[in-house]
Amino acid sequence: MARYFCMDTLRYLLFEVHGATDLLDYERFEAYDRESFELLLESAKAWADQDFYPYYREMDEKPVYFKDGITYSHPILRKIMKDAGENGWLCPYFDYEDGGSQMPYTIANAANHIVESANNNIPGYVNLTSGAAHLIANFGSEELKKKFIPPMAAGRWGGTMALTEPQAGSSLSDIVTSASPTTEGHYLIRGQKIFISGGDHQATDNFVHLTLARIEGAPAGTRGISLFVVPKLRPEEDGTLKHNHVVAVADFQKLGQRGYSTVHLVYGEHGDCHGYLVGEPHQGLKYMFQMMNGARIDVGMTAASTATAAYYASLQYAMERPQGRKLTGSGTKNVSESQSLIIGHPDVRRMLLLQKAVVEGSLSLLVECSKYADLAHVDTTDVGSNSQLLLELLTPVAKTYPAEMGRVAINNGLQVLGGYGYCMDFPLQQYLRDIRIMSIYEGTTGIQSLDLLGRKVPLENGKAMSLLTARISEVIKAASEDPQLKPYGEQLAKKMEEIQKALGYLMPYAIKGEYETYLADATVFMEMASNIIIGWQWLKIAVAASRQLQMDSRTFEKSFYESKIHTMKFYFKYELPKTRACLETLTHPDKLTLTLDTDDSIF
Repeated sequence: MARYFCMDTLRYLLFEVHGATDLLDYERFEAYDRESFELLLESAKAWADQDFYPYYREMDEKPVYFKDGITYSHPILRKIMKDAGENGWLCPYFDYEDGGSQMPYTIANAANHIVESANNNIPGYVNLTSGAAHLIANFGSEELKKKFIPPMAAGRWGGTMALTEPQAGSSLSDIVTSASPTTEGHYLIRGQKIFISGGDHQATDNFVHLTLARIEGAPAGTRGISLFVVPKLRPEEDGTLKHNHVVAVADFQKLGQRGYSTVHLVYGEHGDCHGYLVGEPHQGLKYMFQMMNGARIDVGMTAASTATAAYYASLQYAMERPQGRKLTGSGTKNVSESQSLIIGHPDVRRMLLLQKAVVEGSLSLLVECSKYADLAHVDTTDVGSNSQLLLELLTPVAKTYPAEMGRVAINNGLQVLGGYGYCMDFPLQQYLRDIRIMSIYEGTTGIQSLDLLGRKVPLENGKAMSLLTARISEVIKAASEDPQLKPYGEQLAKKMEEIQKALGYLMPYAIKGEYETYLADATVFMEMASNIIIGWQWLKIAVAASRQLQMDSRTFEKSFYESKIHTMKFYFKYELPKTRACLETLTHPDKLTLTLDTDDSIF
């Protein structure tokens, strides 16, 4: 079987870079130890090898389709949902009382990396069901928990989040799906939702759609949005299931992720569609943000994992493909010599190192965010509250960088294969098509950039940004104590000065209320911040590697640690300098994208 991820790199990031075993100090995780963490990862690998990777190409060639009112997914999906329920992978980080095993999210997400790398079409079904059940567990009534969580945790019922509407897109303030109260305690739901991932397929017996709707008479905008559990089949008092008149009317045929259903739902058009209020009225968006933020981390992991699989596919090709010859000292080629493997060509090595830098830097950031999520949940001191702030600040980056730069990485991988990369015989073209949606899922890159600069940077008067600066400074200080790494720490410190210059230029516009000007180049700021944050991750990786090289006993071979330091140096040479161009753009006086009186004449 072809290699699609690296277990050693995953273990290194978890245990030697980010100290995942620190979580064992908390009572919530007392049932676990380092050995059980390792076993969970090995279990995920065995599952991925058996039921995920073998069907990756087949799901693209035989995609989800809609016929006679039914959405048909790949047959393996029913087995996977059943196995996920039986083996605890649907609710791994849930409380014991909610049917979970209180696994650290850090470990659960690491396992998710493995199965995502094997087949990015499948885990979304599992993760959305888990996310929906988790939201009900946190905000739903005891009745809702009792009625809906057990069959979802068992994998018999699937879960979705239904936000987007045809006329509104990402503008949630403009949703019009209505909820009319009844005397029986439920609401009658009527409206439409589109682009509902993982929705309404034949691999599960029922679906639970977490649906945003507007109660009659609710305030305008997002303040008037409520959240409802809307099942496809609603449980009756006698335990039977009754058709609830929320139906799929189409499945969208997509460029990539063709094995992952994406449906158009219609509510209440041909009968009563019952919805059950989650929490308080008009608080739906607040509740949904739990699932949305989790989904953004999941999308980032999917992107990083897809790019990881592409990296190993292109690496294997480069190590096996002979083509061309090395130049002699005279600048010519000796045609009598055997052809060289292309991995020896400098530009091929550049493209491979770019892939490695992107995928491992992304994975490191996602492990960092996962640990913050755990600490925010279990630690009642400043450590927990600060972790929450850092998680909120980093989430848009953790979603965006793997999606945007993962696509660049895969494109480089395809280039390594040359013409073969463009052909259906090799998987690079599929990886490239699959990852393209990741910068759109759960809020586009533009939306994530607005969130980062508009909401997260100013969060609590800049406290989150100050915390991040302090964390980066800690790594810079550690690097300064290592002669080999000191220059790279100094380089990163200069980049931190650049981002402060950018914010120093932009913030006065926000203070003056000129928000359009402040946010006009938010995507450029996202690129700048992302490059610096991934640089921080790579310096952290290199510091940990350097310390291991100085030890008498090491977990991995000397070459493994040396490769991490080498990749850090590559990132600092080829990628980190790009922040300078971002700074020049952000501080340029011309406002070329703002609305002008002659707005349309420039196009």
